[in-house]
Amino acid sequence: MSGSVADNLARVRERVAKACASAGRPEASVTLVAVSKLKPAALIREAYAAGQRDFGENYAQELRDKAVELADLDGLRWHAIGALQTNKVKYVARVAHAFHALDRPEIAAELSKRREGASPLPCYVEVNLGAEDTKHGLAPEALGDFLVQVRALPNLQPVGLMALPPPTDDVARMREGFALLRELARAHALTALSMGTTHDFEQAIQEGATVVRVGTAIFGERP
Repeated sequence: MSGSVADNLARVRERVAKACASAGRPEASVTLVAVSKLKPAALIREAYAAGQRDFGENYAQELRDKAVELADLDGLRWHAIGALQTNKVKYVARVAHAFHALDRPEIAAELSKRREGASPLPCYVEVNLGAEDTKHGLAPEALGDFLVQVRALPNLQPVGLMALPPPTDDVARMREGFALLRELARAHALTALSMGTTHDFEQAIQEGATVVRVGTAIFGERP
């Protein structure tokens, strides 16, 4: 991948539009989150100038620092997409437009407490579809009880599910994982799906993704 951030972003948007058209969906049904973790604020400014408004950060302190540095950009929306430690929740609660990796009751409780006085924080519950030891997320069978706990908390709004299915180059297997997440969301009365990255976002859109998180295809490889 090469080119300016604006050119890369235009190519990704075109791919999103084609995937939506192929799935018979309006392009507006998918939010593109530009994953800017470990990238300098200057590149975020370039993407913003090209019309991008939603940005994803994995690390709470990096999110905190960039939110301060880029506070002059009106309408910029931060998505916290990485796992959280309890002592870092305050950084996300203060500035995030949405949190995409909720999978522990203690994090939910702390987010709810820290979000007091602000609008409810939209949250995606992370599911570990492949029972992978290296990934965070709840087992599918644990979703029901966890959602009962989260829905009882003030200041949080569970809106959907998030997952990173086991990596594969097999398109059929990609789609199977995304379809499973879609059906889990439907079973638990959730309407939003945060799934799909640079490697597989088109397949995710085919299976109903409402948010795709794309970094490398926009900003290039990370250090």
